[in-house]
Amino acid sequence: MTSDAVIIDGYVDEPACLGVSPYISPYIRAVAGVLLEHGYRPRYVTIDQLRADPGLTASLGEASLVVMIAGLTVPGAYVGGTPANLTEIQQLGTLLRKPATAIGGPITFGYAPEGGKKAIRQAISGFAVTLSGNPAVALDAWLRGREPAGEGDYTLTDPWTVAGSGIVAGHPAFPYVICELETAVGCSRAVAGGCSFCTEPFYGLPRYRSIEAIAEEVAALHAAGARHFRLGRQPDLLAYGTGGAEFPRPRPELLEELFIAIHESAPLLRTLHIDNINPGTIARHEDAARAGLEAIVRGHTPGDVAAFGMETADPAVVTANNLKAMPDDVFRAIEIVNEVGGTRRDGIPELLPGLNFVIGLAGETPRTFDADRTFLERVLAAGLLVRRVNIRQLMPFEGTSAYEENTLGKHDREFRAFKEWTRKTFDEPMLRRVFPVGTVLREVIVEASGNPSFGRQMGSYPILVGIPLNLPEKTVLDTAVVDYGMRSVTALPVPVAVNTLPLRALTWIPGIGKKRAAQIAAKRPFKNREEFSAVAGPTPLDDLFVF
Repeated sequence: MTSDAVIIDGYVDEPACLGVSPYISPYIRAVAGVLLEHGYRPRYVTIDQLRADPGLTASLGEASLVVMIAGLTVPGAYVGGTPANLTEIQQLGTLLRKPATAIGGPITFGYAPEGGKKAIRQAISGFAVTLSGNPAVALDAWLRGREPAGEGDYTLTDPWTVAGSGIVAGHPAFPYVICELETAVGCSRAVAGGCSFCTEPFYGLPRYRSIEAIAEEVAALHAAGARHFRLGRQPDLLAYGTGGAEFPRPRPELLEELFIAIHESAPLLRTLHIDNINPGTIARHEDAARAGLEAIVRGHTPGDVAAFGMETADPAVVTANNLKAMPDDVFRAIEIVNEVGGTRRDGIPELLPGLNFVIGLAGETPRTFDADRTFLERVLAAGLLVRRVNIRQLMPFEGTSAYEENTLGKHDREFRAFKEWTRKTFDEPMLRRVFPVGTVLREVIVEASGNPSFGRQMGSYPILVGIPLNLPEKTVLDTAVVDYGMRSVTALPVPVAVNTLPLRALTWIPGIGKKRAAQIAAKRPFKNREEFSAVAGPTPLDDLFVF
């Protein structure tokens, strides 16, 4: 007999996995596959949906089984969704008295309300079962009457990810959902302890999925209507399929095969991006890494970001925390990614680096922040492109060396000053380089309606786009960049309909202020560009106007 089961997506964010809306994590699909194998009809809901609809929470009690996936080990700032906090998780567990309940994901490593605080490993009250290790493997074991724990291998989990792929259609943002694809789990540096703060070594040495298994999952997701993919669930994509060395030499031919297989499995895909790249791999194996990056650029879609876990530009902190790369190594990696990925396709760069800084590591001093600023100034002075800079405070987990050895709370003033300096002095000039005025951003999806409305493209770390119009959510449109914030751009719909744009929106056309916008509005409609230019003068958007 088939029974109903509900998967609650509380969202996850780890060093090598993102599952905050509009992303959907591999955990969700594998758990759905397990439930199907055991005769359940899985239904998918997000924590955001439960917040918005109390009646939906009450209806969960009608299910036979509820499984929640949640947990953050690298918390950040999110636009598409808000991850479940511990209070919400425990309240849900308490409310769900009738069905059997289980919870898994990185929440089992511990919980902290925000960066800058230690994560405390504790029992999660309310839920009947905690799924230790791989949530799908643990759930399968529990449903078979065994202990709810285990890691398993890909021969066990790959069929579940394929079987559970259809669950993506239940995502409230569908079809604008990015499927996080797993290529590997574990860290090649685990044998040496890994970075002091990172939870990825908890998974052990790397285990790589086969190209065939990844392609089969992509085909199933594509058949379910998915069109947006990211090779994100891995600590270093350049290390895909390599051996057990701490800094393995990339195998470009495998990356080439991987991207070809994905395109063959998803011929209608709209987005194929990546996430983590170890700058230490690039610095130590320049030629092989360059060839690997070239394979990625041939196979991906443009606007991609290679996230560098730099953490700090202070060599003393690098050494104290067993980090991946010295500042000069990171700088060289930035140069190489710019050389390979800095070319533009359809107006936007193919592949750019993103930098991650972590504040509160062992060995940090006020001089650390001077080194960080100096490094970013060096990047600016060299004319290089960086897509974004993330700055977060350490959240140490039990079992990592950073749990005992850190500088949490010692440099709050310096942290705030560095973050403000970066946003004001680095971010805006860099945005102007990456997205010059007039750059067309294709297929921006409106996520927040208003005036302005806010949207983003599908992909890795997409730029937030403010549109000075009141647009319904899920509106999809092309836009042209006209102005800049510290971490966002303002853009107008393309083509730019100057005869119908509201007066307020006209003022955003570069070179047109309030006075000239009023003149334009008074003389509309214009028959052609010549008539419009006679009033407005030349603008960077001239080729984008429609009359």
